[in-house]
Amino acid sequence: MSAAVRFEVRTSFDAPPRRVWDEMIDWNGHGDWIPATRMDVAPGDATAVGAELTAFTGYGPLTLEDRMRVARCTWDDEESIGACEVEKLGPVLTGRAGFTVVPEGSGTAVVWLEDVTVPYAPGFTAPVIAKLSAMGFKLAMRSLAKIVER
Repeated sequence: MSAAVRFEVRTSFDAPPRRVWDEMIDWNGHGDWIPATRMDVAPGDATAVGAELTAFTGYGPLTLEDRMRVARCTWDDEESIGACEVEKLGPVLTGRAGFTVVPEGSGTAVVWLEDVTVPYAPGFTAPVIAKLSAMGFKLAMRSLAKIVER
C-alpha cells in the first residue's frame, strides 16, 4: 500500500533570479525558510551530481527523515535560469523533487515540483497529502520571499 503524490507550487519573487537561486541551492539554509526543518549535507560540492543531503522535518518523534541525492543542478548565467532535481532515497519518501528558477519581468518565478511515493498511505489519500504538502511549500515560499526580497 502506498500513495503516489504529485504537486507543483509556482511562486513569484520581487528579487533577481540569481539571488533566489543562491538561496535555494544553499541546502544548509533551507531550515531558515522551510518550517521545522534542519539539513545534514555531506561534505563537498552540495550541488554536484551525486551529492547527498538529508532533510529532517518535524519535531521530536514526529520528524520525517528525507534522504536525497542531487540528480541535476545547473545555472545558466546568460539566461539567468536554474534547474535542480533531487532523487528521494527514503526511508519514507521515494521519487523525485526539484525546482526551476526563471526571470519573470523584473523579478523571478520559481516552480517547485514533487513526485513522490508515500509508503503505508492508501492511494485514495494521495490528493489530500498533495494538497497539504503544497500548502506547506507555499508557506515555505512566503518565508523565502522575506529573505530574498530584503
